[in-house]
Amino acid sequence: MIILVDQDGPLADFEKGFLETWRAQFPEERFIPLNQRKTFYVRDDYPEKLRDKVESIYFASGFYQNLPPVAGSVEALKILVELGYDVRICTSPLSRYENCVLEKYRWVEKHLGRDFIKRIVLSKDKTIVRGSFLIDDKPIIKGGETAEWEHILYDCPYNQEVKVKRRLTWANWREVFTF
Repeated sequence: MIILVDQDGPLADFEKGFLETWRAQFPEERFIPLNQRKTFYVRDDYPEKLRDKVESIYFASGFYQNLPPVAGSVEALKILVELGYDVRICTSPLSRYENCVLEKYRWVEKHLGRDFIKRIVLSKDKTIVRGSFLIDDKPIIKGGETAEWEHILYDCPYNQEVKVKRRLTWANWREVFTF
């Protein structure tokens, strides 16, 4: 059984990293707390006039590498591996990938260890990646193929409109995976 886990959101706390950086770099600007987010893409929750500032944060050198882990995520992945499951990190690079690709690898090495680097799958189209499950915070995953995995939604305020998928947090992952 292959369990695919998205990196940004379920593992690396993109939202916390973004908000902390936003408030430090642009203290005069309004910010949107996670519990008020309505869209998957953080830039879409901010006015158009702030888009360049929003993107400057996650395109910046060091952003991905320095994201904190989501509470419980690292421990859960290690337990799943210890239980014998084939756990892979399935992540999409940004279109402007200069910083994010290498930093995603560095993040995994720092938080999960060098051996876990062999478990990274980078793809703009997750539907072509084989697996039994994909844990991802993106409400709808589209691509060129019909995915063979079940999309388990990592629970976030901006994906609440999706009612037909199983939801997971690192507090309830054992109940979701009753195998």
